[in-house]
Amino acid sequence: MPELEPEGEIVAPGLTALPLDQAPPGAPAPVAGTTGRPRSLWSDAWRDLRRNPVFLASSLIILFLLFLSLWPSAITWESPLKCDLAHAQEGSGPGHPFGYDGQGCDVYTRTVYGARTSVTVGVLATLGVAVLGSVLGGLAGFFGGAGDAVLSRITDVFFAIPVVLGGLVLLSVVTGDTVWPVIGFMVLLGWPQISRIARGSVITAKQHDYVQAARALGASSSRILLRHIAPNAVAPVIVVATIALGTYIALEATLSYLGVGLKPPTVSWGIDISAASPYVRNAPHALLWPSGALALTVLAFIMLGDAIRDALDPKLR
Repeated sequence: MPELEPEGEIVAPGLTALPLDQAPPGAPAPVAGTTGRPRSLWSDAWRDLRRNPVFLASSLIILFLLFLSLWPSAITWESPLKCDLAHAQEGSGPGHPFGYDGQGCDVYTRTVYGARTSVTVGVLATLGVAVLGSVLGGLAGFFGGAGDAVLSRITDVFFAIPVVLGGLVLLSVVTGDTVWPVIGFMVLLGWPQISRIARGSVITAKQHDYVQAARALGASSSRILLRHIAPNAVAPVIVVATIALGTYIALEATLSYLGVGLKPPTVSWGIDISAASPYVRNAPHALLWPSGALALTVLAFIMLGDAIRDALDPKLR
């Protein structure tokens, strides 16, 4: 009988024990960087993302925007509400690289502070949509039955509502001086998309063998859903939510431009674009700078979502 050494090495009579991590003579050398453990989807995705220039560029832009949102006073020295009509529609000058708008406000300062409002609305709306849609869609896909059928019909109704038209109707009635009415509207009309994605992902995940094995071993429904299905079904939700974040920032600007979103004195790119539109020929700089910041932000989040999708989708490898 072979003799089992204390360190777990199997020794046959007349042979010398080799450590488990040492290859026998003549065996191929191990590949550099491998540990012998199976790699997960998340580790492979992170490895691909670190090598993706699109992900790196978009991440740097988003990190800079987050920095502006948290500490706008670090790169600007004036208040966004300080205006002087004597400088209305003036171009760039010393200390004011972006010039002034129609009310004599510094365009550079308002563009910097506008990042805080737009990014806050986009992030909070995305979090609300992702949480609400994932919970409802995940539960419907896992349990099925009448609840799943009812939720599917409800999502069909919400998909039939035009987003901009719904915002014009709802936000013209529900008004406020904060960002919460706009965020609430986006969550109200945005959760069906995430819900449908989460439902389909959960239905696919619960058919896998590891879920059936956990159920056969007596695991509860909550444990199966939280420990086995959710980690393997969350990737599509992350991808869609990341891309949708840029869409929500653009939607906030659109609603503010139409006059039903955020209201002054709130500083927002959409408000500044709307205020600068009537005199675009006399002071185009007042429109171009907030519009460029908005376009760059939306593009950065869409690029980030595309990079994450490419990394998390095994079919695209």
